[in-house]
Amino acid sequence: MTKPFASEYPSLSPKERIIVALDVPTAEEAREIVRELRGEVGAFKIGSQVFTAAGSSFVKELTDSGLKIFLDLKFHDIPNTVANAAIEAARLGVWMLNVHTLGGSEMMKRTVDEVRLVCEKEGLVRPLIIGVTILTSSTQSVLDEIGITCGVQEQVVKLAKLAADCGLDGVVASPQEIAAVREAMTKPDFLIVTPGIRQFATKDDQKRVKTFTEAIKDGADFAVIGRPIIQANDRLEAVRRIIGETITTH
Repeated sequence: MTKPFASEYPSLSPKERIIVALDVPTAEEAREIVRELRGEVGAFKIGSQVFTAAGSSFVKELTDSGLKIFLDLKFHDIPNTVANAAIEAARLGVWMLNVHTLGGSEMMKRTVDEVRLVCEKEGLVRPLIIGVTILTSSTQSVLDEIGITCGVQEQVVKLAKLAADCGLDGVVASPQEIAAVREAMTKPDFLIVTPGIRQFATKDDQKRVKTFTEAIKDGADFAVIGRPIIQANDRLEAVRRIIGETITTH
């Protein structure tokens, strides 16, 4: 089994840290984005929208072409179901997948253990498994209405610690919590993947946002960027502008 080495990530270039979100309704639209940006960014994210439209065969199409794919389906179910779903994702050849930390420790530990065993047995590259903490669209009022009484940052850090204890490779956290999560981690190779990047687009439904440069400076390893790139008139120019801003501030 080939294992991903998180220790490689501090040396990544800004370009390699960008994960472009293929949040579009059809596989053909996603393919168009891939054709434009392949080689210009580190990876691509397949989320619920295009996965539901195009299915697992589209995921396999992209992984077979050599692309790094983050399968963003936020698995959250009973431990057996999530572990089996993650195994199938590993068989698709994805580079990264995520589960909801709110599924609890048994779900996370079982997923990590069973994916590792299957990858060893079948000679697969083990995907990075990261945990979703609190969605970037959630504010304190959202947490209050679902019965989570502590603050957003406190809850994110608590869930990040739980994910680390369960053997996950990292977490998804909004830009606002990057520094707090990084400070709380005892594992130097624990990954932080952040959505909610806004450079020159409106915030839309994302509430806890920062720029790509700010997110990387705060300690994020990877940034998932969707609308600021895929809705740009010139997607390649948008990517290069984001990268250029990061380089000039370092």
